[in-house]
Order: sequence, then structure tokens, then C-alpha cells
Amino acid sequence: MSVPSPCVGRCAQRPDRPECSGCARSLDEISRWSRMSEAEQLAVWQRLGREPEPPAPLPPAN
Repeated sequence: MSVPSPCVGRCAQRPDRPECSGCARSLDEISRWSRMSEAEQLAVWQRLGREPEPPAPLPPAN
């Protein structure tokens, strides 16, 4: 099972907050995401208070 990233494509860092205002992950979590174990990734989702969302389905082939 592959854990999807919480990234929402609206990356923004504010000087008064240590996390991305788009996905709410810390810079450390963002930079380490691809090297984290599935358990670590699921722990990030749990900290965010959300469930991992399944990837969007691919459009039908013509």
C-alpha cells in the first residue's frame, strides 16, 4: 500500500508559522515524505486529523 501525500498543491510558508499553510505539514515532514515509512506517513496524517485520501481516478482512455 502506498500512502498518498497530504499535499494539496497550494504550498505557502508564512514567517509566523512553522508549517505549510496548504497541507499543514512541517518543512521536515515535507522534505522527508518520500523517505518515511508507511507508519511514519500515516502518523503525519493522524497528526493532521485527516484520513489519507485515495488517488484521483485516471480519466478513461479514448
